Amino acid sequence: MPDLPATGSCRCGALQVEVSAPPIMTAACHCRGCQKMSASAFSLTAMVPARGFRVVSGTPVQGGIKGPVCSHFHCAACFAWVFTRITGMEDLVNIRPVMFDRPAWCEPFIETLCAEKLPWFTTPARHHFDGFPPEDRFAGLMAEFADAMAGRL
Repeated sequence: MPDLPATGSCRCGALQVEVSAPPIMTAACHCRGCQKMSASAFSLTAMVPARGFRVVSGTPVQGGIKGPVCSHFHCAACFAWVFTRITGMEDLVNIRPVMFDRPAWCEPFIETLCAEKLPWFTTPARHHFDGFPPEDRFAGLMAEFADAMAGRL
């Protein structure tokens, strides 16, 4: 993507993060935890390679879930949820895409934990999973997402 790196920030601007690699997937998560953390029907995620993510300013603090499965990171000043690191997937960082001025990063390509989805809510996601995508489908989903982001689909 020629417009990278992109800088995003929390609500107050004290915590700034930079992404220098394009997302490999976007998702809406409907689990009860994300509903409670976001005070909404879902949370949005853009998965980016960890090598293409860095904190530019501010010091993130852990909040929400603090391990062992994942760790949520927030701004220490305004407490906005900015990114998540998942144990066993250290090569990826799940950022909250609304922290960036990139509307395409906010549109979910997949929906996860649809088994916990509020019945009145729908998204434009192309793929829907009651849990998480099966591991054997992930490579194909990433390729399809890359084609969609490049305007080939």
